[in-house]
Amino acid sequence: MESGRDHFPFPYQPYTIQEQFMQALYNALDQGKVGIFESPTGTGKSLSLICGALSWLTDYEEKRRQQKAALLQEGEAALSTSAAQSSSAEPDWITDFVQKKAERDLVSKLKEEELKRKKREERLEMIRNNVQLKFAMKRKNCEDEEAFKLLQLSKEEQTESEQDREDEDLVVPEYESDDESKTRNRFSATEDDIDDELVEEHVTKIYYCSRTHSQLTQFVHEVQKSPFSSEISLVTLGSRQNLCINEEVRQLGSVQRMNDRCLEMQKNKHEKQHEDGVKRKRSAAKSVCPYIKASALQQMRDDILGTVHDIEQLLKLGKETLSCPYYSSRLAVPAAQLVVLPYQILLHEATRRAAGVQLKDQVVIIDEAHNLSDTLSCIHSAELTGAQLCRAHSQLTQYADRYKSRLKAKNLMYIKQILFVIEGLVRVLGGKVGQNPQNQTTPTGSEMLTINNFLFEAQIDNINLFKLQRYFEKSMISRKLGGFVEKYAGSGVSLHSQSAPNKENRCTEGLQRYLQTLQNSQGTMPVTPGEQQGSTEAERVLSASPMMQMEGFFMALTNSNTDGRLVVHRQGTLSECSIKFLLLNPAVHFAQVLKECRAVIIAGGTMQPVSDFKQELLFAAGVREERITEFSCGHVIPPENILPLVLCSGPSGQELDFTFQNRGSPRMMDEMGRILSNICNVVPGGIVCFFPSYEYLRRIISHWETSGALTRLANKKKIFQEPKKASQVEQVLSEFSRCIQRCAVDRGELTGSMLLSVVGGKMSEGINFSDDLGRCVVMVGMPYPNIKSPELQEKMSYLDKHLPHTGGRSPGQALIENLCMKAVNQSIGRAIRHRGDYSTMVLCDKRYSRPTTLSKLPLWIKERTSTHTTFGPAFAALRKVRSKLSQSLHTQTLNELTQCSFPVLLGEEEASVVSTDGS
Repeated sequence: MESGRDHFPFPYQPYTIQEQFMQALYNALDQGKVGIFESPTGTGKSLSLICGALSWLTDYEEKRRQQKAALLQEGEAALSTSAAQSSSAEPDWITDFVQKKAERDLVSKLKEEELKRKKREERLEMIRNNVQLKFAMKRKNCEDEEAFKLLQLSKEEQTESEQDREDEDLVVPEYESDDESKTRNRFSATEDDIDDELVEEHVTKIYYCSRTHSQLTQFVHEVQKSPFSSEISLVTLGSRQNLCINEEVRQLGSVQRMNDRCLEMQKNKHEKQHEDGVKRKRSAAKSVCPYIKASALQQMRDDILGTVHDIEQLLKLGKETLSCPYYSSRLAVPAAQLVVLPYQILLHEATRRAAGVQLKDQVVIIDEAHNLSDTLSCIHSAELTGAQLCRAHSQLTQYADRYKSRLKAKNLMYIKQILFVIEGLVRVLGGKVGQNPQNQTTPTGSEMLTINNFLFEAQIDNINLFKLQRYFEKSMISRKLGGFVEKYAGSGVSLHSQSAPNKENRCTEGLQRYLQTLQNSQGTMPVTPGEQQGSTEAERVLSASPMMQMEGFFMALTNSNTDGRLVVHRQGTLSECSIKFLLLNPAVHFAQVLKECRAVIIAGGTMQPVSDFKQELLFAAGVREERITEFSCGHVIPPENILPLVLCSGPSGQELDFTFQNRGSPRMMDEMGRILSNICNVVPGGIVCFFPSYEYLRRIISHWETSGALTRLANKKKIFQEPKKASQVEQVLSEFSRCIQRCAVDRGELTGSMLLSVVGGKMSEGINFSDDLGRCVVMVGMPYPNIKSPELQEKMSYLDKHLPHTGGRSPGQALIENLCMKAVNQSIGRAIRHRGDYSTMVLCDKRYSRPTTLSKLPLWIKERTSTHTTFGPAFAALRKVRSKLSQSLHTQTLNELTQCSFPVLLGEEEASVVSTDGS
C-alpha cells in the first residue's frame, strides 16, 4: 500500500515534477526500497532530494516517538497490574521475577532512550539560542591561543635527547596475530583515539554523498536555503587535506604525510598525559596538536550540530574555537540527522569504518551516480610500479636492520613475509630487488592474469595475505616506515655529521644512496624555477614511503579469484613496469551498503541507460527485482525550447558514418565542416562541438586548416579548442564567454564563439553551458571506448560469463553501448540548465537513428528527437529556432550578459558556469 504526504515544505511553489519526485522518494524511503531516480539538471533535483528525504525523516522520527510512548505506557501499566496481582495471589517469587524482568527492562530502555533524546534536543536548542555562551567560549579560546604561542616559543629552545628515546615511536610494538584483543591497546594512536566520553549513540540519519567537495558544498547551500535549515543537524565530512587547520600539518602537502603527522601528534598527546607528574630526563619537545583538546572538540561538535555549515564555514569555525574541524565533524556524526560526505568515504569499507560511519538501518543517497560502477571499480583498484616496489623493499630492509634488536620475533616474521611478497612482485616484472630499477632491463608486453595464477607466478601462494593485511592494519607498519624514511632519508641528505659516522648513519646510508641515485638519474642540467618546483615535489614523492600503496595492493589480492584480474605491464625498464589490480565485480563491495541500509537512493541528472546499474550493481549484489523502484521525470522547459536532431547525411548528401574506419576520410571531414558552417550561419551565441577523441579532433582541425574550412568557420564564430592542461580550462572558458558577450553587443559579422571539445574530456562533464553559452551542442560520431583495451576486453568477458544475455545482445556488447551513450548524455545535457533556457542538439551520425540507440537517450530528450535522412528539413528546423533566439537576444540587457562568468568550482577537471540567472 502506498504511503505518502499531501504537502512537502519547500522554499517556493514547487514544479509538478518536483512534487512527483518528492512523493516517489518519500515512498521509496518509507518502504525500504533501492531507488534509481533521474531528474535533469535545472529541475531542482537537490532541493527535491532535501525536502523529500527530510520530510520522511521528520515523519519517521515522530512515528517512532509515538510508538515508544505507547509502549512505555503499556509497559508501566503491565507492571502496576502485575504488582497488584502479586499482593493478592502471592505467586512464587522466582516466577514473578522472570515474568516481570522483560517488562522492567523494556520500560527502563524506553525511559533511557527518551531521556537521551530530550537531553540532545535541549542541548541543541541551547546552542542555537545561547549567544552569550558562544562569546564566552570565543574569549576563552583567544586566551588559549596566546598560551599556545608562548608554549611554541619555549619549545624552540629545547634540545634533542638520546637517539634511542626518539626512535620509540618508530618501532613496532609486540604483535600477537592470534589474539588481537590483547594487542590493540599496545599500538600507537589510531583513528579512533578520541576521548570516549565524547562518543554518542547513533540516531536515524540520512547519508548524502556526491563526487566532489564542491558538489557537496553546493548541496549544503541548498539545505541552508530550505525550510529545514533551522531544524536539521547536518555535518560535512572530508579528508584532513580539506579540514585540517594546523599549518604545521597542512604545509606537508600530500595526504599520506598529513595523515601520518596528525596521528603522530595524537600519540604525543596521549604520551604526555601518561607522563604528567613523572620526573624524567629533559628531552626534545614532541609536537602536540593544540586543536584536539576534549573541551574544544565538544564545543565545536555542538556548534556543528546546532547550525548548518559547509566546509569553508567549518574551517572558519575551527580557527575561531581553536578546535579541529576534522575530528569535531566526526564526533558530530552519531547525533547528526544528515551527513554529507564524498564517495570515497562511504563506498570504501575501511575508510567508512575509520570515519565512524555506521550504515545499519540508515538511509543512503548517492547523487551524481551516473558513473557509480566505474567509481567503485576505481576506488578498489590498485597499481604499483617497479620503482615503488624496489623503493619499498629497500626502505623496509633498512628499517628491519636498524631495529632488529628491538623488534619481537612475530614482527620480524611478518616483515620478512612482506619483503618476500615484494620480491615476488618484482620477479613477475622481470627484475631483482637490491638494484637500481632504472638500470634493469625487462621484456616488453602486457599480460592478464587471474589472482590465483598471479600468486603462483609470483611464488607467493603460500603466504596468508589475510594475516598480512591484519598485520598492516594493527601494527601500522606503513606509518612507522613512513616516519623512519622521513626522519633519516629525507631527500637523500644525511641529518647526521658526515665527519663522525655513527651506527644510525651506517644503517641508513644504503637507503640514502638508493634515493640519491633515483634523484640524480635525470642528469645535472640547469633547471628553471618551474622545473625546480617540480623537482621539489619529486623529492617529496621519492622521500615518502610507498608502503601505503603496498598495503592497498595486498588488500586487493584478497579479493575472490573471479572478481578481479591482474594486468602486468612490462615496459623494457623495471622502474617503468607496473602491476595493476582491476576489479571486475564492483557489486561485491556495494553489496554491504545495500544489505545494511534501510533504503538506498541512486540519483543523477542523466541516469540512462539504467540497465547496467541494475545488472552490474543491484542484481549481482543480491537485490531482488521487487525491492527496486525507478523514477524518471521530464524537464521543466516547454517542449518548444529544445530541438534534438539526428542527422543521417550532410548538405552534399554524404552519408554520416563516423565509424573508426570511415571518419578519417577527407570526404567525411569536409562534410562535417559544411554542417558546422551551416549551423554557424543560423545559430547565434555559443556552439559547443564534441568529438570522439583528442586524436580525431587534432586530425580534423589539421584537415580543415588545409582545406580552408576552418577559415570559413572563423568568419562566423571565434574558434576555441579544449586545452591540453586542466589549469588552462578556466582561461579558455572565460575568453569563450567574453567573446559571446561582445558579439551580442557589436552585432557584426562575428556572431559568437564555437568551442571544439572531446567527449569525456575536461569540458564534457561538470560544466554548464547555459543560455547564450550553449545555444547548440553538436555531437560528431559516437564515442565508443577503445575495444582493444585489455582491461575493457576482460571486463566484457567477465560480464558475458556471469550476466544473462538479453535482447539478443551479450552483456559485454551492451556495456560498450551503454558506456558510449552515457558519455553522449553527459555531453548534450550541458546546454539546458533552467526553465527559461533553450538549445538545439545535433547528433551527427546515422547510427543515432537506430531504435535501440534512441531508447538510451534521457526521456525528456528522446520524446522530442526527430530523425532526418536529408539535411534540408533539419536545416529548416534550425532556421525556425533562430527567430526565437534573436528575439530573446533583443530583450536581454547588457547588464545581464556581463554577469556570465566561468569560475572553476569543481577541481582540476571540472568547472561550473554561472549563468545570467544564477542557475
